[in-house]
Amino acid sequence: MITPNPLLAAVATPAIAESRRWVEGRSFPADRPLIDLAQAVPADPPADALIDHLAASLRNPAIHRYTEIPGILPLREALAGRIERIYGGTVGADRIVVTAGCNQAFCLAIMALAQAGDEVILPLPYYFNHQMWLEMLGIRPRHLAFRADAGGIPDLEEAGRAIGPRTRAIVLVTPSNPTGAITPPATIRGFYDLAKRHRIALILDETYLDYLPTDEAAHDLFRDPDWADTLVHLYSFSKVYSLTGYRVGALAAGPAVTDAVEKALDCVAICAPRIGQEAALFGLRHLDGWVAGKVAEMRGRAQIFRTALSQVPGFRLVSLGAYFAYLEHPFAGQDATSVARRLVDEASLLTLPGTMFGPGQERFLRLAFANAPSEAAPTVAARLASVAG
Repeated sequence: MITPNPLLAAVATPAIAESRRWVEGRSFPADRPLIDLAQAVPADPPADALIDHLAASLRNPAIHRYTEIPGILPLREALAGRIERIYGGTVGADRIVVTAGCNQAFCLAIMALAQAGDEVILPLPYYFNHQMWLEMLGIRPRHLAFRADAGGIPDLEEAGRAIGPRTRAIVLVTPSNPTGAITPPATIRGFYDLAKRHRIALILDETYLDYLPTDEAAHDLFRDPDWADTLVHLYSFSKVYSLTGYRVGALAAGPAVTDAVEKALDCVAICAPRIGQEAALFGLRHLDGWVAGKVAEMRGRAQIFRTALSQVPGFRLVSLGAYFAYLEHPFAGQDATSVARRLVDEASLLTLPGTMFGPGQERFLRLAFANAPSEAAPTVAARLASVAG
């Protein structure tokens, strides 16, 4: 019998796949259809103009071929320019590598920075794929405590105490998946300065950058002339242009990291899918107005869900932002998985239990409200209340 790699065998089942099993083959009452708040997926399809552009571009033979390993140059130039417009500073296309989604950007960045036996600091609750990848590579995650009373913002002093001789990076996701918490600029700067002092990397995952509540820049790190000596910046085109199935993300980093990333990328994918790169490039060049409308819609939806969820008896809204709300449930003595499955059975709500996002999360649930229209917020709140009794 074939024996699988024990590191992979020990990793938890992918969270979304696990939650899908709870509803597979089931029917729900006509007056209480299932509301899926599990996976973070844009509710709307891509812009019509993007779809038309891709349909026409399929006649171009280059669309069906490999690209350069780091991605097509026009896309790297366009993304570098956008980063510079948002944050200031200088980036340059040579600092950009396009990847098959932001998940791959994280995986390749970790491979470039650390090896088995090294450590990476990962705040709780973590994005489950980050934890899974570290475990697969034999890299030890050093968790920072979840501070519910601080809205889920990790503690800088605790991070400083967690740095040891094998620490290679600190991971910071903002807006957070799963909590939606938005790390303040001063705190991001503090983590960057901490990493810089210890000559380790700050991996800053801004997958949900476009869904901040204001147009203010989230930080000023790119203004540092030597940002590339410390910062590894991750981004996704999937959410902003509704391209989750196209698999296109990117990272920005210094040459030591990008050179290593390109070696790994050549082995696992050769390059990101060309069609996804073309879609992202069209979006950067032509869809600013479309994006502005979607961002405004999501900001309004976030406020509507904030109002609705903050008034549910028994449940406590810990944090909310971008696509996510993080709730503390009222059922002492019941773990989050039991509560999440109960919500499926009794309220036709599919949510994710906090235990999928790390230890100490038994009292919490994640709701991906981007999957539901604004008018569903009162229904979600009422169903939660009905289970709370």
